[in-house]
Amino acid sequence: MHCFSFDIETVPDVEFGRSYFELGDLPDDKVATAMTFKRLQDTGSDFLPLHQHRIVAISVALRTGDSFRVWSLGDEDSDEADLVRRFFDGIERYTPDLVSWNGSGFDLPVLHYRALRHGIQAPRYWELGDGDRDFKWNNYLSRFHWRHIDLMDVLAGFQHRGRASLDQMAVLLGFPGKLGMSGAKVWDTFLSGGIREIRDYCETDVLNTWLVYLRFEFMRGNLDSAQLEREFALVRSTLEAADEAHLAEFLSAWREAP
Repeated sequence: MHCFSFDIETVPDVEFGRSYFELGDLPDDKVATAMTFKRLQDTGSDFLPLHQHRIVAISVALRTGDSFRVWSLGDEDSDEADLVRRFFDGIERYTPDLVSWNGSGFDLPVLHYRALRHGIQAPRYWELGDGDRDFKWNNYLSRFHWRHIDLMDVLAGFQHRGRASLDQMAVLLGFPGKLGMSGAKVWDTFLSGGIREIRDYCETDVLNTWLVYLRFEFMRGNLDSAQLEREFALVRSTLEAADEAHLAEFLSAWREAP
C-alpha cells in the first residue's frame, strides 16, 4: 500500500497581483492588501480565487510497506516550482492513493494552476485510462473515485451544507486539531520569515487528516479494531522517534485529548 495524506499552505501571488492590477513598485504586503480588498469588493469575501495563490509549503504523510513518515517537501529555501515538482514526482514514483481534507476544493486546483505556471509535467496524475486501463474507473480526477479521497467532501455526502472543518472534526474524534496556528495566520507568518513554522503547521494538518482517515477506514470496514490500533501505534512511534518539537507537541496533545 502506498498512501499519501497531503496538505498545502499558500500566500497571495503578489507577483501576479502587481502585474495584473498594475501596482508598480508597491511592497508585497500592500499588494496583497489590494488583492484581497479587490476580491472583497467583487464578491463580499476576501478569500482570493485559487489561481491567485502561491504555494509555500507542501507536507505529506506517506504510509508504505511497514513504515509511516511525515515531512515537508523540499527545504525552507525551496522555491514553489521545486515543491510542486516534488509533489507530482511522488505520484509518478508511487502511484499512491491520495488523502486530503478539501483537496478537491482547494489543494489540487491550486496545484494544477501552479504546475501549469511552472511548466511541470504530471502524466500519471492526469491519466484517465487512455494509457492505463486501471485508471478508467479509478483515477485522481473523478470526484466519485477512490484514488483520491477528499475526506471533507466524502463525509459530507458531497453536499456543501454538510461540510466540517478539519480542526473541528479532529477534535470531535479525540485528535489534537490545530495547535495555535491556522491558515489565516500563514501570510503574516510568511512576511515575518516564519517559513519553518508554516511547514511545521502544515505537517500537523497532515497528521490530523491521516488520523481522521484511519477512523474512516475503520468505519468502512477496511480496518478492524486491532488493525486500527496498530496504525495508531505506528503513528505514535514515528512521532516519538522524530525528535521534532512540533511533532512532540502534537503527540502530547493527542495523548491528553479526551
